[in-house]
Amino acid sequence: MIKHISKRFFLSGGLSVFGGLLGSRAFGKAPDKSLRPQGRPGAAGQTQAAATPAPKVASAAALIKDAQLGGRVGFAVADAKTGLLLESGDGKRGLPPASVTKAVTALYALDVLGNGHRFYTELVAVGPVSGGVLKGDLVLKGGGDPTLNTDRLASMAASLKKAGIREVRGKFIVDGSALPSLERIDKDQPDHVGYNPAISGVCLNYNRVHFEWKKSGGKWVTAMDARSEKHRPKVSFAKMRIASRSLPVYTYQAKGGQDHWTVASKALGKGGSRWLPVRQPEIYAGEVFQALARAQGIKLGAPRAAKGRAGQVLVRQQSVELRKICQGFLKYSNNLTAEMVGLAATRARKGKVTSLKASAAEMNRWAGAKLGMKTSKLVDHSGLGEASSVTAQDMALALVKARGVIAPILKPIALRHENGKVNKSHPVKVNAKTGTLNFVSALAGYARGADGTVMSFAIFAADTGRRAKIKRDDREKPSGARSWNKRAKQLQQRLIERWGALYGS
Repeated sequence: MIKHISKRFFLSGGLSVFGGLLGSRAFGKAPDKSLRPQGRPGAAGQTQAAATPAPKVASAAALIKDAQLGGRVGFAVADAKTGLLLESGDGKRGLPPASVTKAVTALYALDVLGNGHRFYTELVAVGPVSGGVLKGDLVLKGGGDPTLNTDRLASMAASLKKAGIREVRGKFIVDGSALPSLERIDKDQPDHVGYNPAISGVCLNYNRVHFEWKKSGGKWVTAMDARSEKHRPKVSFAKMRIASRSLPVYTYQAKGGQDHWTVASKALGKGGSRWLPVRQPEIYAGEVFQALARAQGIKLGAPRAAKGRAGQVLVRQQSVELRKICQGFLKYSNNLTAEMVGLAATRARKGKVTSLKASAAEMNRWAGAKLGMKTSKLVDHSGLGEASSVTAQDMALALVKARGVIAPILKPIALRHENGKVNKSHPVKVNAKTGTLNFVSALAGYARGADGTVMSFAIFAADTGRRAKIKRDDREKPSGARSWNKRAKQLQQRLIERWGALYGS
């Protein structure tokens, strides 16, 4: 069922906010004429100029039918200033929100931790230091910083040298206990996708390792490294073996504290590279730091994953403020960053956190109380888990309440011409969070109409039946998903343009 109501009727006193939400009349299709008041006879018997009629707009039902997505489409649009629900179609049906979840996570973390919160990674000496020798253990202690990369780890190694350390006689311990240790975000994803790595209080390069292959002398040569802008140290904890086969393209096995991969020889083509997920994040970060310390002339043993003891902090590396981190994962949709930030918020709120599911449940309670999202249920902080369910009305109205916090850090979404090129002169401007899974497409945010009216909206489309038929190993690029996603994005734009014509022009 599709519901809509004129914004101008509300503003003229026809409905209060709560009356509008509870008593809006249902219509089978959208009006074909302008919702603006028509002209009336003037004092001299002349008709005053009527407002310029709005162009004819297709009904939402017709737009959804033309998109041929199958499954379900739920949407809702509200006046972002007043909270009046302008239109809704299947808006109370829970559907997978995909990465739109990250908008809720950002709000949760910013409310609990604060805009200026920073994450720290430390080098801790457990034992006395004499003559440049640490006669005890060195602990690389993660503080849940999702943005730590190889360049920043190299800076820590240089700072350790400046602190006068040239040798560590004890153990080299990597402590990731600040957050739960999880092998992956979502168990239903293929082993090799870089967007589904392990979670730990220590995170390096988004817990991804770079795999490169090329032909040399008629043979394949492979390399695994922890590259960033300035440094590219080789790693040995992640091992790759080329197997003579066509499928599966990759296999994975954890063995002896290492990540063991195989890749199908017939899938390698002429050469290439990709990021693979890391499943041993403490060992990964430790091995890279060991190499960077060695380059500084510091003798350091092989890393061990363990909880470190308290000691003297020798080096402390801090992240940028949380607001910038949230803006980053909303723009680039990095799953690991969202999960780590959400887990950190729950730990601050509850004192401890045991799992993604438990942390998401705490975020649900927060969202119900602070944003009114009482019917939506999330199972993680990134949206990767398909069991999450959010209603379009919940999301659109939550965005009304959170506009001052979230609107400034949402990325601009370009509307396009029919030929697919960006339409820079489009009268409707959109800032929103996208969300994509196989046969799931979501968009939620704000649309500013030509007259300056700002609308909050959410659009969720999902063909869960078709998604359920995809084999696990085929989930990276299943047949038909790309064209389905293209049609879903076209529908999103057409719905937004419809709302711009009806409520924002």
